[in-house]
Parts: sequence; structure tokens; C-alpha cells
Amino acid sequence: MLRPSVAGRLLQALLPRGNERVLEIGAGSGFITACLRAFGAQVRSLEIFPELAAEARRNLASLGMQDVDVVEADALQGESGARYDAIVLTASLPVYDARFERMLEVGGRLFVVVGEAPVMDARLVRRTAADAFAATSLFETVIDPLVHAAHVPQFSF
Repeated sequence: MLRPSVAGRLLQALLPRGNERVLEIGAGSGFITACLRAFGAQVRSLEIFPELAAEARRNLASLGMQDVDVVEADALQGESGARYDAIVLTASLPVYDARFERMLEVGGRLFVVVGEAPVMDARLVRRTAADAFAATSLFETVIDPLVHAAHVPQFSF
């Protein structure tokens, strides 16, 4: 689960608006999912761990959020071709993976944490045109990596 300060800054950076389509990678307990839905966004959340997906669904249902789509899936297994106004990764990418920015609509925003401990860079990536992106470094943090994410090759002799 993300620290409250990171969750708050993530939401502040994305500022989802009503009727936007949002993809969340990593539902966890459903807390960030519920926050995104509270902004009025249409939320689809991918969770690789079935037990966490079930917990997120239960937590969201207890809040009356039946219209949130929590799917058991590995976000790194293929691309659906769907486009989103905002995408948030609740786990880090040790090596940046451009597949997520390609899933944005023009004008869309991606919140992602990139790097490895002890220093990771939280970024907001905007799709400014069909083939153009702009990234802004927001703050430094450390969060767990996304399951199956690529890592920087280790030096060996």
C-alpha cells in the first residue's frame, strides 16, 4: 500500500475529472481505486494477485462503488489497444516501459515511479500529440516494483 503522502501527491498530479477513463495498475486494497472513482472517473483496475483483487472488490462494494472494474490481470502481458485519459501505476518500474504512455489518449496523463532504491523518480507523463510525450519529474520516493517488471541488468565479472 502506498504511503498516504505518495497517494495524495499521485491524485494531485493526475487530478482526474468526471467521465475520464482511468486505468489503475495495482488495485491493492482498492483505496486509490476508490479515490479515483470519487473524482467521478470511470476506473478499470488491474491486479495481478487474485486475493487482492477480491479484497478490492469487497472494499469498493462496501462503499457502494459497484461500477468500478477490478480485473485479475498482469498489466505487462500484452496491450489491449484501449486508450485512457489517465493511467496510474501503484508500483514502480525499475526501467521505464513506454507501453503505458502509448495507452494514453492525446492530452492524457500517466503517473509512474521509475528507478530502483534508494532513489526513484515519480513522474507525470503527458501525451501531447499522437506521437509526442512530455515528462515532468515530481518528487523522489521509494515504492515496491511492479511484478514482472524489467530490471536494470546487474554488473558481473
